[in-house]
Amino acid sequence: MLWIDLEGAVNIRDVGGIPTEDGTTTAPGRLLRADNLQDLSPADVSYLLDTVGLSTVVDLRTKTEVHAEGPAPLTRVGRVSHEHHSLLPEGTWDPAAEALLVRHRQEAERYPDDPACAHYLCYVTERPDSIVGALRAINRAPGAALVHCAAGKDRTGVVVAFALSVAGARRAEIVRDYAATGERISAILARLRSSATYAEDVDKVPEHRHTPRAETMAEFLDQLDRRFGGVPGWLVDNGFGEDEIGALRRKLRTEP
Repeated sequence: MLWIDLEGAVNIRDVGGIPTEDGTTTAPGRLLRADNLQDLSPADVSYLLDTVGLSTVVDLRTKTEVHAEGPAPLTRVGRVSHEHHSLLPEGTWDPAAEALLVRHRQEAERYPDDPACAHYLCYVTERPDSIVGALRAINRAPGAALVHCAAGKDRTGVVVAFALSVAGARRAEIVRDYAATGERISAILARLRSSATYAEDVDKVPEHRHTPRAETMAEFLDQLDRRFGGVPGWLVDNGFGEDEIGALRRKLRTEP
């Protein structure tokens, strides 16, 4: 894992260097994944801008989270563009909300021992617009793109798994990248406990329940294969065309 050690974020890494199915690797300096960016120090910001070449931040948090946390250091940097693509439903209650709850219950019943997989499948059925929007933002980024949520684990894990799948990364390596967040889970939870936005929810379940399981991502990707013809099939069905898939694949890979 190409971990990036910063003062104000504990789960940030470059997803370059991951082996692909055809024997190349994903390109470094194109896509980063991270936890909350609220506490970045001036030195962190300088490193991301001047060393990494960051140009685009893709924020997967809800509007409620964004409002509660307030501006982050990078939001004050004019040369960094920010795009918001929440993977969770937002807005007021409406008749469709009951149907949404039914679908969530159905997914949870299918995976009683793995609620995370059920949540991820709800992301792809309820917020395809946000997954597609996040991938388009990565595609458009003139420099490095950084995708983040609160912990950099679930929502970020799903979007990065989509991106790595498009890049042709080996399935086992996509799972390995997802599970690597477990190496930092104690530090991630400590950061969330320090935030009034997240502190109340962190300790509702024990730490091991927060830790990502490789089996979760493996099952999620298998379900995408069975239900939607894999990541490419799902993307095309949701308006992310073959030309966009090709462009993203080229962007995230090293030249053979």
